[in-house]
Amino acid sequence: MGEFDLIARYFTRPVHRAALGVGDDCALLAPAPGMQLAVSSDMLVEGRHFFAEVAPEALGHKALAVNLSDLAACGARPLAFTLALALPRVDGAWLAGFSRGLLALADAHGCELVGGDTTQGPLNICITVFGEVPAGQALLRSGARAGDDLYVSGTLGDARLALEALLGHTALPPEVLAAARLRLEQPTPRVALGLALRGVASSAMDVSDGLLGDLSHILKASGVGARIDTSLTGALMAHGSTVADTELLRQCTLAGGDDYELAFTAPPSQRAAVLAAAQTSQTPVARIGVIEAEPGLRLVDGQGRPVDHRYASFDHFG
Repeated sequence: MGEFDLIARYFTRPVHRAALGVGDDCALLAPAPGMQLAVSSDMLVEGRHFFAEVAPEALGHKALAVNLSDLAACGARPLAFTLALALPRVDGAWLAGFSRGLLALADAHGCELVGGDTTQGPLNICITVFGEVPAGQALLRSGARAGDDLYVSGTLGDARLALEALLGHTALPPEVLAAARLRLEQPTPRVALGLALRGVASSAMDVSDGLLGDLSHILKASGVGARIDTSLTGALMAHGSTVADTELLRQCTLAGGDDYELAFTAPPSQRAAVLAAAQTSQTPVARIGVIEAEPGLRLVDGQGRPVDHRYASFDHFG
């Protein structure tokens, strides 16, 4: 099977929102009047971002999910995406599973595949996603202000817990490992929450490399600091009750990575609106700290006492 046969069989579909999709040298997108394009790219490399034995359907889902998570953090509605795919060989069964997982998530969010590239090489998946957001309403990293509440969505740490178990660093009951592995391999992009937070959140970003590391980008961009109550973060892991090691629990929740939840800030006056956004999007959120004027990130326990930490988030070149 040649390159164009592969594309035609597994990745060519009619488009309904884009002006022109797969088949020409460029796709054509036409955002609605008054809208801005939000664009993001993410790459997944075998052995660096996923295990070689991961199910292709799950990998297809994750490849798009991590990009949709970026749109969610911007408050953008998905529009279209391109796929660049390097394959060691043409494997029909693998491609069928991969495209099934990829396109099922795309359909769920009305996000059309409009182009890309394929070649032979080590397994590498690169997606560029396009979304639209009303001009001036995008959620940015630079809007946090002293006094804002700090929130996270969903659960944190389960993906890292699964990774620790798969690497043999900890043991988990089979049913817990299966559930945690689902969070690692098939994360849920919080697109609905991101849309609901437009006009409510003062800043936002997705948690991909670990809460503390990703939050530091908001703090730097906004020129502020933050205080996090670690007694609240300990309850964020869905399967935290199975972890007896307190240090491992904190490492997973605070610096685990691969969560693809949203970390965001909002003024205290918006607490009711944040709750409404969570209910509308059917996404749980938790308030875990506060933004402060003094730069830096401070961890405290339930009594406000400082908690020493040396947690390092994922580094793509570490």
